[in-house]
Amino acid sequence: MKILIQPQKTGSYKLIYYDGRNTRGSGFVELSETPRGPRPTKYRVKWGTKKEYRHTPSKDLIANLRESEVLMVKRDQPFETFLADFQVRAGTVRACRMCLLDDRVTELSEENTVQFGKGERICLDCGRRELRREVAHIGRLGRDGIAHLESLLLQFRNLDRVLAMLLPEKMTMAAALFDKLEAHPVMKTAPINELPLPRQFVDCCGVTQLMPAQQLAVEAGLLQGKDLLVVAATASGKTFIGEMAGLKNYVEGRGRTLFLVPLVALANQKYERFTDRYGKLAKTGLLTGVSRLNLPETRKVAERSPQAPIIVGTYEGVDNMIRRGEKMKNIATVVIDEVQMLEDKDRGHRLDGMIARLKYLCPQAQFLYLSATIGSPKVLAKKLNCTLVQYAERPVGLERYLIFSERKEKIPTIKQMTTEEYKRTSTKGYRGQTIIFTNARTRCHTIAEALGQRAAAYHAGLTALERRDVESRFSGGKLMAVVTTAALGAGVDFPASQVIFDALAMGRDWLSVQEFNQMAGRAGRPDFHDLGRVVILAEPGGSYSRENPGTEEEIAIRLLKGQMEEVAPVHDFEASSEEYVANAVACDGEEAEINRITGMMVGSMEPVLPDLVAHQLVEKKGTKLVMSPLARVMAEHFIGMERLLEIVRLTKVMKEPIDIIAELESEDVHKDKNDPKAKGSKPGASLKEPEKGTGQKQKKKRKR
Repeated sequence: MKILIQPQKTGSYKLIYYDGRNTRGSGFVELSETPRGPRPTKYRVKWGTKKEYRHTPSKDLIANLRESEVLMVKRDQPFETFLADFQVRAGTVRACRMCLLDDRVTELSEENTVQFGKGERICLDCGRRELRREVAHIGRLGRDGIAHLESLLLQFRNLDRVLAMLLPEKMTMAAALFDKLEAHPVMKTAPINELPLPRQFVDCCGVTQLMPAQQLAVEAGLLQGKDLLVVAATASGKTFIGEMAGLKNYVEGRGRTLFLVPLVALANQKYERFTDRYGKLAKTGLLTGVSRLNLPETRKVAERSPQAPIIVGTYEGVDNMIRRGEKMKNIATVVIDEVQMLEDKDRGHRLDGMIARLKYLCPQAQFLYLSATIGSPKVLAKKLNCTLVQYAERPVGLERYLIFSERKEKIPTIKQMTTEEYKRTSTKGYRGQTIIFTNARTRCHTIAEALGQRAAAYHAGLTALERRDVESRFSGGKLMAVVTTAALGAGVDFPASQVIFDALAMGRDWLSVQEFNQMAGRAGRPDFHDLGRVVILAEPGGSYSRENPGTEEEIAIRLLKGQMEEVAPVHDFEASSEEYVANAVACDGEEAEINRITGMMVGSMEPVLPDLVAHQLVEKKGTKLVMSPLARVMAEHFIGMERLLEIVRLTKVMKEPIDIIAELESEDVHKDKNDPKAKGSKPGASLKEPEKGTGQKQKKKRKR
């Protein structure tokens, strides 16, 4: 047995009897000065689970001391003199003070201690208990958040440093560092003039040496017409991969190039890039759909030509042409930028269908799919029937930080971080600039106004001229920060050194791991910065919708630790009916060809033909399907069958178009509140009651 001696401030001594792990008893004793030296008096002890101390003869104490290993928490001359008088040897030991308060002894070592307060060290278990006690005052930190703090405690072995993450005024960036993705040495690449590229292209492309991802694409057969899925980090040169193939195919007479992106703002940027760089070599057309507003920035210009050698367009802009019957002739290269949008719950089915329709209409074209973030890319490459080119290394290191912050504290924290970042200048001579992601347009303006004149809001609600002004000022280094919704995550080209997440939601829905990585990857550009920085400001207990489980700090940790899932979209009935009629337009209604196009899609489709026939939207005549005018409306206006039938029903009971629109919007909101994942779940009213048969059976099956 061991006896631990702990001097008390009152002049007495606490004794704990233990066997190395378990406490056997505890007591208190006082020393009185006698002619023979210090001697014990008022010895009280309790054993086992007893609650009361009992006065005990001092001789029992002396007997116990002689029979046990005696250890002292710190040196004490009177007690050591007493022990020496009775020939009892005593050693010293470092013990956890907080354990001693509970009559427990934990001997401290380098492996089981954490720093607490001014130089004091306590055991790891007490550190965890103190951490949980402090977190309990917040009351809203979830299990994942607590587990993350405990992992930091184990890593830093400093309780105050970890607790500072809950107190922004005491928090340091070193304490908030979650992890660091190291930069990778640049691999050896070929000079551009050594590649089999047209001299006209080499002279105007503005590139002298390939980047690693570009080198790998060339080695995989890019310049021999191979279809490729290129997965590489942001700023790794994916756009130029499409430029090499597209301009080579055009100059050598094989045909035109389609460069497709998800956003109008991104299309405008690509259009300006191609026009400036290749204007003397090939004309570039912009195809982003037709605006109904007669504004200067939305009026048609000559360059918006679908017959241009290079066409830059949005997915829907080009797909609308196909859905109206355009055959997309003389296309040699199709570049699909941000192909991870296949997983988008609202637009994924349209991108999937458009790719399949382009493959059908342009069978000889070279298809290039570009993305910074794809889960299971080998599986997707197989589904797209192309070769995978993957370059996972970042040309610039990336530090990722997690800070727990109440909502009211976020804007002051953002202001401090963006200001400090703007003061930094990289070795390339560029100031640090920040992209701030939030979940709503109004929040964009709130943050931007708080940051001052050197910050600007950027979202789809701005006019094209306003967006281009922000892009120009940011690119010119005149803005320290741009505040945006998740729209920028899809790839608009802002050379930012820092990305801050004010919110981890897109609207009311939490970001996916893929979306988060796409947005975070915008921090750090090799030609501009030495290091990228990603900062998450997570509100403990914060949420944006009751329907979506999890709190913001829990989602933050899942995103930072998460793995991207395989791209395997499942298109519901509404999406399937929309894509089916669009496929029918592309092949003039030949049923076998519709099935062939559908078979080229990545996602799975529901059987919809019986319902389309039952509602007289299409009519079967031999091997061909004859589409009704309303079916063509479905295709051209991106509407599913049930949505169309509901619109038709409303036209019979409402006269004003604005009332119809309001009713449709009301139904959408109601549907989202009842089931945020539901899409196309509400059956529409039929044009004519279908006859009993296959279509009706299929309808009943879907309802079940």
